[in-house]
Amino acid sequence: ALSCLVKMLPSCSKVGDPHPGQPYKGGDFCAFLPDNKDGQKTAMLLKKAFECGLTFQLKSCNGEERVTWGPIPHKTSWDGGKARNGYPDSQYLREVWAVL
Repeated sequence: ALSCLVKMLPSCSKVGDPHPGQPYKGGDFCAFLPDNKDGQKTAMLLKKAFECGLTFQLKSCNGEERVTWGPIPHKTSWDGGKARNGYPDSQYLREVWAVL
C-alpha cells in the first residue's frame, strides 16, 4: 500500500484565493493508493499536481477559511467503498487519470 501524508500549515491566503490576505487553518491529510504499477503511476501524477498547486483549495467553513482537498479525488480510507472515499472502487484510478 502507498500512503501520502501531507501537513498543510496555517498561513494567509494570497492573490487569487477566495479572500486574499485572510488567515486560514491548515490540516493533516492522508490518502492511499494500491502499491502496484497503476498506483505508482497515479502517485507520480498526484505529485506533479501537488507541485502545481492543484491538490488543495481554500474553503469557508463556519466563517473560517481552511485548507481542503481540491477537485482531484483522493482515497482517504482503505475501506467503505466509493461512498466513503475508500476502497473497493474499481474505477478510482481511471477517474483520477481523467481529472489529471
